[in-house]
Amino acid sequence: MRSIAILLSLVACLTDVTAPQTVTAAETQKLTVEPALIHLRSGAAQEWSDCPEIASGAACERLFTASGNSSPQTLILRQQDVKQVWNVSLNKTKLGELVRDENDMVVTFVIPAGTLVDGENTLKIDPTAASKNPSDDIRVGQISIDDRPGDQVLQEATTEIDVRDIDTETLLPCRLTLLNADGALQSIGTTTNDHLAVRQGVVYTSTGKAKLALPAGNYAVYASRGFEYSLARTELSLSPGDSKQISLRIRREVPTHGYVACDTHSHTLTHSGHGDATIEERMITLAGEGIELPVATDHNKHIDYQPVATKGGVRQYFTPIIGNEVTTPRGHFNIFPITAPGAVVDHTQTDWGKLFDQIDQTPGVKAKILNHARDLHSGFRPFGPAHHNALIGENLDGMPQRFNAMEVINSGATQSDPLQLCHDWMGLLNHGLSITPVGSSDSHDVSRFIVGQGRTYIRCEDRDPGAIDTAAAISSFVRGQVMVSYGLLAELTVNGTARSGDVVTGLNQDPIRVDIRVLGPRWIQAQRVQLYANGQLLREAPISDISESSATGVQWLGHWTIEKPAHDVHLVAIATGPGVSGLFWPMARPYQPVTRDGSKTAIGCSGAVWLDIDGDGKPTSARETAQRMVKAANRNWTECVASLRQCDAAVAAQVAHLMWHAGVPFESDYIVSPLAGSSKAVQSGFKEYQQSIRESQIAKGRPD
Repeated sequence: MRSIAILLSLVACLTDVTAPQTVTAAETQKLTVEPALIHLRSGAAQEWSDCPEIASGAACERLFTASGNSSPQTLILRQQDVKQVWNVSLNKTKLGELVRDENDMVVTFVIPAGTLVDGENTLKIDPTAASKNPSDDIRVGQISIDDRPGDQVLQEATTEIDVRDIDTETLLPCRLTLLNADGALQSIGTTTNDHLAVRQGVVYTSTGKAKLALPAGNYAVYASRGFEYSLARTELSLSPGDSKQISLRIRREVPTHGYVACDTHSHTLTHSGHGDATIEERMITLAGEGIELPVATDHNKHIDYQPVATKGGVRQYFTPIIGNEVTTPRGHFNIFPITAPGAVVDHTQTDWGKLFDQIDQTPGVKAKILNHARDLHSGFRPFGPAHHNALIGENLDGMPQRFNAMEVINSGATQSDPLQLCHDWMGLLNHGLSITPVGSSDSHDVSRFIVGQGRTYIRCEDRDPGAIDTAAAISSFVRGQVMVSYGLLAELTVNGTARSGDVVTGLNQDPIRVDIRVLGPRWIQAQRVQLYANGQLLREAPISDISESSATGVQWLGHWTIEKPAHDVHLVAIATGPGVSGLFWPMARPYQPVTRDGSKTAIGCSGAVWLDIDGDGKPTSARETAQRMVKAANRNWTECVASLRQCDAAVAAQVAHLMWHAGVPFESDYIVSPLAGSSKAVQSGFKEYQQSIRESQIAKGRPD
């Protein structure tokens, strides 16, 4: 959204019909219907805080004078921030809908012969009734009519592009982004074929080459290949009839050797029935984004990418896995690998116990991921406070939490609090569950939500992407030997050797050394790195601009020493920075926002490294530590609370939970006194637990 200055220039465009305008043909054979961008709003509320408080209207209706058309013509317009369905009609004939894509783009519509009339014509852009809740703030304008059919408008010139590895000169599958002189994604006159997946301003090529038809004009052309690669940019100027060649060079910039890039959550229009990426286009986009281990997770189906990838000539770039998104009324779960495709899990099942019984009977399945746990689907939010206490990691409905992984980043469904799901995951670890953190894209599209933008790096052999040992990779995944990436990576090492998924034993030394390396390409900027112990913030530091002398792909390298804790803990490193707004790899605003803050955040999250303080050779969760303390105190709650002095807030919250279920009132004198003498961490744990109980009661409709 832009400033009030633009808004004031657009007051003529309201829901009421404006006075007719006379528009004249320019030399370019265009009639200008609306030269400016107009702010429209479906629904009553302001969608984002950076939108003007008052919109120009709920619809745009423009009257203009023109001549009738005996042959097809083309309507051209620019749109921004479109999330819901908006109709475009001319003289009450529907031409189509705005593209449901928040990115800034130029789109075209066919005007069928006979649609325009001599004299006064009416163009209308309005939302469907279903799109008015939630609100959708959009900008639309720069509307013109070209009296030529669309193929002539979009095919005035051509360009041939090749993209190669800067070091080896090898052609690379990649993403091409084309922006016009106004910085908007430009509609392209070339359509999808066997090696190209094409959308407005975006082309994925499986061969590293693309021959594209474009309108005459000036363009910025970008080449990229996902998170690990550098970004190349060049200028392109085309006159009518031109045919120009350009060559771009990129290189692998982020050091991810020994890790495989996996997207555990991707869909196709072909098999899921929504979105816009056919299965053939999905193969091209996977290769173009550098995903080496894609999992097919169409809804309630077992789909094998192998034959399509082979036919499309991209099988050497990745090793596909058959999976399934089990889409139930009580949550969505990705399961894989499926080694003998057959009967699918009953997706109408609402009992998690029975559901996981069926999942466990599916041949080959090892990974069971809880997807987008904070999203509302079918009226149910798995980790909403009515069903889940995130602080202590407990399901409030008594459902067995038999998943062994959960999405902490879903780039197609980001959260208003970008770290909310990371905290939810650490709460599950505190509850005693062995859960792998997952990054995924949930992409159904070619370009609206980018496949592999959220991804999981699995520790295993990665030298040949087309021949990954899937059994080894999945075993490593289940053990939590992963890092999660949404534009960044946070690599955590403890005492020089232990990494994500490892347990550090024999801890005789004090202090303990923690090394963190924040990775990312130069076109993404990390700003902060944090270290958590049992979900509690332990250390943090700002990250300044990357110096030219920094190692390629390394944005921060440092270490902390921490005191040996009083009990077992898990350590997690998280790096954050501003999200990518550039249209060459744009990140999305929050999917189901709970605030009007539409800002974007890049995230890198390590897996957990456990410190075995009690020397039993295995992780001991905060919940188990609390249970041991209660047992040792023989349920003498005064003694138990007093013994918490050296414990962290996570253990204290678990003790508070045990007290709550034992019916012990927190306000009792024999609790208040020892609690007052405890550390700030212990007091914080009790306070946070009481707040979590209150939040759940309110969510359940029982505030008292």
